[in-house]
Amino acid sequence: MSENSRTALVVSAHSADFVWRAGGAIALYAARGYEITVVCLSYGERGESAKLWKNPGMTLEAVKKARHKEAEDAAAVLGARLRMLDLGDYPLRVPDSVVCDLADIFREVAPEFVLTHSVKDPYNADHPLASQVAQEARIIAQAHGHRPEYKKVIGAPPVFLFEPHQPEQCQWKPEVLLDISEVWERKRAAFEMMSAQEHLWEYYTRVALQRGSQASRNSNLKIKYAEGFQRVFPQVTAELS
Repeated sequence: MSENSRTALVVSAHSADFVWRAGGAIALYAARGYEITVVCLSYGERGESAKLWKNPGMTLEAVKKARHKEAEDAAAVLGARLRMLDLGDYPLRVPDSVVCDLADIFREVAPEFVLTHSVKDPYNADHPLASQVAQEARIIAQAHGHRPEYKKVIGAPPVFLFEPHQPEQCQWKPEVLLDISEVWERKRAAFEMMSAQEHLWEYYTRVALQRGSQASRNSNLKIKYAEGFQRVFPQVTAELS
């Protein structure tokens, strides 16, 4: 991170999750001058790469390589820098040492806000695990006794949970609706980097339109595309307007 830069951190279970669920927020804040770091815990090489596995002679390493390039290209389109941790997929497992490494990333980035997965998802155990790990790493990064020789502790960046694929089943509510209309084309272009999951392009276009309609209904603004987020912590403010 450059000196005095404004920053944000995204913790994504798989290589494409950040694109579908938070690509608009990433592009919007990148356009505002923020340095956005996206950490992917896994490539999604087993459970989220079915299209690639249909190719004759496909191997695990080839799938990882393809997903890495897709994620790298999508992050570049959105204006973020990407860090891949390659912790496996179906199942994803995160050792304590990696939680501490992620805490160090929190301190390095010193994010103003954090985006990650919902805390429940009965369809994909990797997603709530990523949320748990992100929030635990945030807590550790606040602890004065954790690696006191390494950078200063962070404050209390708000955590926003992006929309899961089936929100009703994940006990997730859209408590924040973010207007992403001005960067929608960039988010859609990032979709198209993720060719291994082409079937999701139109699905998440419809999600953005639906949230845009809801955002308009809950404001006096005309909003076409939006992303939904759920807050983990209370909003601290001096104004209710």
